[in-house]
Amino acid sequence: MNGLVGAVWRKSSRSNDQGLCVEVADNLVGALGVVGVRDSKDLTGPTLAVSPPGWSAFVTALREDRLRP
Repeated sequence: MNGLVGAVWRKSSRSNDQGLCVEVADNLVGALGVVGVRDSKDLTGPTLAVSPPGWSAFVTALREDRLRP
């Protein structure tokens, strides 16, 4: 079980059936000051707690295609 009590998880609308999806809980920013991230295939497995600025930077980098090797 994870420590992100009260998390409301949502999957991207761009998710597909290839099993490469994550879920995000962004409702925790006010209460805990974090954005939760977990593997959508392992709902009781480990979670990440990311700072809101860190999450924003990650999403921006994805959108700008800056994460390719």
